[in-house]
Amino acid sequence: MGFKERLEKNIGKLEKRVEKEEKRIETLRQKYDNKKITRAKLNIDKRKIEERIKSMKARMQSLRGMTVKEKHHQEERAEEKQKKKEEKKKKKKK
Repeated sequence: MGFKERLEKNIGKLEKRVEKEEKRIETLRQKYDNKKITRAKLNIDKRKIEERIKSMKARMQSLRGMTVKEKHHQEERAEEKQKKKEEKKKKKKK
């Protein structure tokens, strides 16, 4: 498994975690609507969860940037290999 694949795998994991956290917010809202928790408790817990979501989204964004950089790096490496092959062919022809 290459570096790029690991980054994509980590992004997928973070996306699933964000979805779970959003579901937790929904359950908190349902509890509040059913009068099981107070508004203050809802806001405190919701704020904590939203902070976690924000940090996970920031991490996903940085990982996406890393995947783009890695993609460019792989393309550059492939171009260099191609140039070297072409140079070898030219030398053999001479």
